[in-house]
Amino acid sequence: MQFGGRRRKLNINPQTELYGHALQFYVQPPLENMSLSEFETFAVDRLKLLKTVETLGVSHVKLSEQYSKKLVSESKALSFPHRLDNNLQDDKRTLSGPSEYEKRRKDHISHFILRLAYCQTEDLRRWFIQQEIDLFRFRFSTLTSQQKLEFLHRNNLQYDTISTEEKKSLHDKLINSSYSVSGITVEDQDFYKVPFQDALDLLRTRKVYLKAGYVYIPHQDIVTIVLNDFRTRLSKALALTARSLPAVHSDERLQPLLNHLSHAYVGQDYSIQKNVGKISLEQIDSLAGKSFPLCMRQLHQALRENHHLRHGGRMQYGLFLKGIGLSLEQALQFWRSEFIRGKVDADKFDKAYAYSIRHMFGKEGKRTDYTPYSCMKVILSNPPSQGDHHGCPFRHSDPELLKQKLQFYKVSPSGISQILELVKGMHYQVACQKYFELTHNTEDTNFSLSHPNQYFIESQKVLGGAKEIKRDLEAPQRSQENAASRTSNTAREPPASTSKGLGESMEELDSFFQDE
Repeated sequence: MQFGGRRRKLNINPQTELYGHALQFYVQPPLENMSLSEFETFAVDRLKLLKTVETLGVSHVKLSEQYSKKLVSESKALSFPHRLDNNLQDDKRTLSGPSEYEKRRKDHISHFILRLAYCQTEDLRRWFIQQEIDLFRFRFSTLTSQQKLEFLHRNNLQYDTISTEEKKSLHDKLINSSYSVSGITVEDQDFYKVPFQDALDLLRTRKVYLKAGYVYIPHQDIVTIVLNDFRTRLSKALALTARSLPAVHSDERLQPLLNHLSHAYVGQDYSIQKNVGKISLEQIDSLAGKSFPLCMRQLHQALRENHHLRHGGRMQYGLFLKGIGLSLEQALQFWRSEFIRGKVDADKFDKAYAYSIRHMFGKEGKRTDYTPYSCMKVILSNPPSQGDHHGCPFRHSDPELLKQKLQFYKVSPSGISQILELVKGMHYQVACQKYFELTHNTEDTNFSLSHPNQYFIESQKVLGGAKEIKRDLEAPQRSQENAASRTSNTAREPPASTSKGLGESMEELDSFFQDE
C-alpha cells in the first residue's frame, strides 16, 4: 500500500530528509509502498509502546530513573529508537537487530498509522495525544543541549538566546523568577526570549520572568514550549485526518484493520484453554468475590439478583466464564438454572438461549472458538444503556455510583480517592489495576492489566489458588503458538481479510443474543 499526499519534489535523499535527525514532529507523512503485514506489525508494536507509556506514567514519576529505564527497555524490545544520539552514518545493521535508520523509519510510519486509527472519536484522540506527548517528552529529555537547539531551529521555533550583557542586567530577576536557576547557573546556561503567549503554562505557574511582552525561559524549561507546539500540531493533524477517513475506509483492506487497532488487544489469547471443566459451578460465587474483576463481579451480582442478563451482559460474562474454565455442559447448566428462577421456563431457555451458548463454544454455526472480551473491547464497544449491566464500571459508571460500589466492596477511602482520580484522567485499565492492588493487599503488581481473564489469573496466583488451575491457566500462550505453527502449513490470508472475517464472525454471534 502507499501513503498518499502532495509535496514538492526536492532533490534530497529521503533518508537524510526524514530520518537523519533523532527526533521529529511528524510533519511529513511517509511516502512509500509497504505490505499489509508490515503495516499491521508496525501499528501493533507502537500501540504496545504507547500502552507502556500510559502504565508507567501512572505508576512511576515521569522521567524518573525507573520510568526511563523501563521505557528504554520496552523501546529496545519493540525496535523503536532508544538512543537518540546515534549517528545514522555510523549505525549499520548488526546481528543483534535492525539499524537505527530502520528504527526511525518504523517510529515515523507507525505514528501515522495510529493517527488513522485514533482520530475517529474524541476519546481516542485524547488518549493518543496524551501518550504521544509523554513519549515525546521522554525522548526530548534524552537529547543533548546542542541537539535540542538543532531541533528548535529545524522546526521553526526560532527563539533567540539573550546576550551576556542582558543576562547580567537581569541577573537577580532571573534568579528570583526561576526556581531551577541559581546565581551560579545563570552564567552557565542560555535563556530564551519568547513571546509570552507561547509560554502561558510557565507564566501561569510563575516559573519565568516577564518583561515587555516577553518571558525569559531557562534552557531546561524550554521543553514546555516544545510540548505545547507538539500538542497543537498533533491535535490539528488528527482533526484533518478524521476528515479523510471516508476515503480511507473505502479501501476494504484497511477499514477492518484500522477499526481493530482502536479496540486492539495485543496480549494473550484466552480462548484457547486447557483448564476447561476444572472450575466447578459451586466455585463461581466464591471466585466472583475474590478473583473476578469489577466488571465481571458486577455482572455476576446482577445475574444472581435478577436471574437474567441482556444480550450484552450474557456475551461479556459468558465468554469470560468460558475463558476461566467453564465447560459447555457447565455453562448450559449454569445459565439454565439461573434463568428458570426468573421469568424463563426450561422449554423457552432450550429454544431461545441454549443454541447461542453452544455457538459461543464453537459447537454451532461456523464452529468458531470465540475469544473473551479484552479490556479495550469492553471499554470502547457497545456502551451499556438503561437496564444493562455490561461494560467497564470505571468507564461507564457515574463517579458517585462507582464510589458507592467500591465502598460496598470494602475499598478504603484513600483507595477510592486514588481510583476516582485515575478514572478522572481516563486511565480506566490502570484504575482497575489499582482496584486489584487494593483488594489483594499488594503494592506493586508486576503486570500491566489489559484483560479481565488476566485479572482472574493474576488474582489466583496472589491468593494461592489451585496449583493445577494456575499451571493450566498459563498454557494459552503455548497453545496459541502451537496452533499458529499448525496454521502456517495452510494458505494464509492477508491481515485485513482475517480481521474482516473475525468481525463478521462476532457480528454473527451478536445476532444470536439480540433477544432480551
